[in-house]
Amino acid sequence: MLTSGIIVLSGGLLDPNPGLIFWTTVTFVIVLFILKKFTWVPMLNALEEREKGIQDSIDRAHTAKEEAEEVLRKNKALLAKADSEAEKIVREGKEYGDKLRAEITEKAQTEAAKMIASAKDEIEQEKRRALMELRTEVADLAVKGAEKIIMANLDAEKQKKIVDSMIQDLSQNRN
Repeated sequence: MLTSGIIVLSGGLLDPNPGLIFWTTVTFVIVLFILKKFTWVPMLNALEEREKGIQDSIDRAHTAKEEAEEVLRKNKALLAKADSEAEKIVREGKEYGDKLRAEITEKAQTEAAKMIASAKDEIEQEKRRALMELRTEVADLAVKGAEKIIMANLDAEKQKKIVDSMIQDLSQNRN
């Protein structure tokens, strides 16, 4: 159409065309129906399955986290118990060591006291034995001296010499 030298285009993109609107709407509804029937439902099912899978993974992760926290609490409790038991064992070992050391010291002191008492008894016995030997020897010497005195006719001068001689014998025997 030509009118006075200006060309007017009709049916532009922005001009409403009822036939085009109708067929576009029908085509959209058909495509929507086909997509709903063949694509939309499987896509929604796939999305729901994916959502369920993700939710299951999240639930499993929460469960695993709770289990891990429970194991951690149990491990901490066991560790605390083990620490207290180890401390108790060390304390008991130290107490036992102290007790054993005291018993050993007491036994050693008792044994030392017994050994000292035994040594004193032996010394006392040896002292008595030596005194008995000394008495026996002195008695023997006295008897010998008396025998010599009697044999020497009871002369005073001779008695004095005999007593001096016996004293010298005693001095020599002691050394």
